[in-house]
Amino acid sequence: MLGRRRRLAILAEGSFAPLEGKTAVGVLRYRSTEVAAVIDSTRAGRTAEACVGLGGSIPVVADVAAAAALGADSLLIGIAPQGGELPPAWRATLRAAIERGWDVLSGLHRFLADDVELAALAAASGATLYDVRRPPAHRPVAAGRAAAVEALVVLTVGSDCNVGKMTAALEVRRELDRRGVRAAFVATGQTGIFVADRGVAVDAVPADFVAGMVEELVIEAARESDVVIVEGQGALRHPGYSGVTLSLLHGAAPAALLLCHHSGRATYRTPRAPGERAREVARSGEPIIPPLVDLVREYELASAWVRPARVAAIALNTLGLDEADARQAEAGTALATGLATVDPVRHGAAPLADALLALRPARRGHATAS
Repeated sequence: MLGRRRRLAILAEGSFAPLEGKTAVGVLRYRSTEVAAVIDSTRAGRTAEACVGLGGSIPVVADVAAAAALGADSLLIGIAPQGGELPPAWRATLRAAIERGWDVLSGLHRFLADDVELAALAAASGATLYDVRRPPAHRPVAAGRAAAVEALVVLTVGSDCNVGKMTAALEVRRELDRRGVRAAFVATGQTGIFVADRGVAVDAVPADFVAGMVEELVIEAARESDVVIVEGQGALRHPGYSGVTLSLLHGAAPAALLLCHHSGRATYRTPRAPGERAREVARSGEPIIPPLVDLVREYELASAWVRPARVAAIALNTLGLDEADARQAEAGTALATGLATVDPVRHGAAPLADALLALRPARRGHATAS
């Protein structure tokens, strides 16, 4: 990861749970062979599987010393506190890792390399502080150029934040790879960058240049790929994150969209206040998230302001449901929307890949999809 093979200790102090430790969960799902331990003193003694439903027997430990005893040699910050600041309580953990000469991999908005104390410790120990959210220096402006690429460009979009847009993108890419289709994943957030070893965290890019940055990423990925899958962010109706969603829609200029939804979620997850956990909000007791069929129409309308796109399928997150209820949720969503629907983690991404590949003849002028 980020230049060399590592044995990671993932810092998820107090938050190693499915909907709280998003970065930790993403790295465990896609790069678990590089994880030696997870640090969360409130859950020490358990396994990753017991805490978040994946990661097998990877142990959860209390501190850096315990992770080092298991062979860890780098520290990855596995949660993103509201506002992206470094919690004061974490400084001791970071110091302990850096003093051992461990590299620290961070997706925080507060850059560790700019922290005088931590930077001095790293210089003394030979450690490197990686701030993957630091944006590139150049600031491109979008001009619709991604619409002209030969590859089929796909963007994952959501009914809300934290519904599985990155996971759906990666599962579809994995399925296309299995079929021999040249597919690229474009990471637009810190977790995706840790998984893919490249990309740009667009929430750290000035607003006027997000679409341009995404446009450049798509054009670059399309040079060697037949399908480019862009990791979505936020949600078009979300009160806090709609801006980044629209920038991704217009910068990527996709031909196809995958709509992602957490089954049963009726209201948007928004922060209470800095440092507090997300809450679900509703106006006058009524759900805010509209029916998915309405979101399909709205996403297609918003995309068409720059380039027409179709919602090809629904990626349904059935976390929290048993198998029978998950199957029922998939069937109900498919019936309501008329679109192929599946939980790609639980039941595989084949239906999503089929729906996307069906769009390739019109996109590329082929008679049949490969």
